[in-house]
Amino acid sequence: MKVIIHGGFFSESDQSHEVKTAKQESLKNIAKRAFEFLQSNPAFDTAAFAVSLLEDDELYNAGTGSQIQSDGIIRMSAAIMDGETQKLSGVINIQDVKNPVFVAKELMNEDDRVLGGSGAKKYAAAHGFENYSTEIPKRRQEYEEKLHNGGKGTVGCVVIDKNGKLAVATSTGGKGFEIPGRISDSATVAGNYANSFCAVSCTGVGEDIVSNATAAKIVTRVTDGMSLNEAFDKTFEELKLIDGFAGAIAIDKDGNLAHRDSHPTMVFASFDGENLETFH
Repeated sequence: MKVIIHGGFFSESDQSHEVKTAKQESLKNIAKRAFEFLQSNPAFDTAAFAVSLLEDDELYNAGTGSQIQSDGIIRMSAAIMDGETQKLSGVINIQDVKNPVFVAKELMNEDDRVLGGSGAKKYAAAHGFENYSTEIPKRRQEYEEKLHNGGKGTVGCVVIDKNGKLAVATSTGGKGFEIPGRISDSATVAGNYANSFCAVSCTGVGEDIVSNATAAKIVTRVTDGMSLNEAFDKTFEELKLIDGFAGAIAIDKDGNLAHRDSHPTMVFASFDGENLETFH
């Protein structure tokens, strides 16, 4: 059993030592809590749980603390994928919910598993998700000052459970000041993908990740026989051809972990019950 999570890039928020330290401590705490949850829950449920904790932490650009788009509105996206069933569900540009990842998880029970905009919000309201403002003062100040933080903030979790089943969940508050309606990679197979061989969550510039099909490529290559590190090497070499900005975390069916970022530093942590590692 292993858990690996990411919290986007340091460049998504200010560069102060205090923020960097806070993110490292937060990631360690969430990785431990997710692993504890994993003891009695499957990978699928654990991935959603871990991402919800990241969404609830204002340090990250997902859920509470999400970026504000150019029209002054927060729109969020999230997805979850079960490696065993190879089903993905997600929400795109949803507004006014606390945990988009839980709405995405609820959609796994539907035939129509990816919803966007007002349809996603109506579905959430119909299934008991209360109206909730994810705006924090810092984001409003950034918006009013027309700051642009580079669009590199997303959170994600990859899990392998005691039965060797893999799952992944990813959530984002967008890049900030984007054109309303812009679609990120987080609720697509480019940014969030899993099967019985491998699971991958990405962060970075969504357009680059989609152009590179990053998560789907890595998983497909592992499925076809490459090692996890070989799959990362080839996929990130291809990312260089478009000068792409991305980071990724992964676990394969044998419990091997991998991580890579094209433009350091992605922040992430992993825990297997004994070894707690944080990276930055």
